[in-house]
Amino acid sequence: MKQSSETDSYIVNPEIEDYLSSLTPVEDAILKEMELYAGNNDFPIVGPLVGRFLSQIALMTGAKKVLELGSGFGYSAYWFAGSVGEGGSVVFTELSPGNSRLAEDYLTRAGVRDRVRIITGNALDVLDSAQDEFDIIFNDIDKEYYPEVVDKAYAKLRKGGLLITDNVLWFGRVVSGDNSPSTEGVREFTRLLLSREGFFTTIIPIRDGVSLSLKL
Repeated sequence: MKQSSETDSYIVNPEIEDYLSSLTPVEDAILKEMELYAGNNDFPIVGPLVGRFLSQIALMTGAKKVLELGSGFGYSAYWFAGSVGEGGSVVFTELSPGNSRLAEDYLTRAGVRDRVRIITGNALDVLDSAQDEFDIIFNDIDKEYYPEVVDKAYAKLRKGGLLITDNVLWFGRVVSGDNSPSTEGVREFTRLLLSREGFFTTIIPIRDGVSLSLKL
């Protein structure tokens, strides 16, 4: 989630992002509609470049069970749902009932609703109570709670599973003097993630920074 700040800086040159986006334009009508909604309502989404990345990772690993922590109105869930295929499942978690209803509509019209379990509630509570092991856990909750995710997610991933986290460069604030709870949360999360035995982590400077952690 993005909050405007004088400390914000570009991770990738906007002209480069525009160039990359122009090479792979979004053709899907529902995705276009969701992106328009996000733009009109200043609602943070991962966007098409990261969406394609998430979809590709799911396809490469043959992921069938995905848990999203903080799903918004379903943009990233839609990308995952298209990749887990028939018989696959995505667990959607979101605190806002309104966002959950939006997701229900988008996913239904996209024809992938049967692959997504929508849970309106606290994502960390859902993670704690999950009985399954997941192939992928995608983390995009409020940043001050990021540090809580590391050990909880590790416990619920299968061996070889992936923890993927958005906003780990946090619009450049991680290298600024900003000491807000959200920025400190991202910094501490990253420290814990890179020092956590059993995770092999790489940070990819795409969009706002995405970390990819493999459970060894």
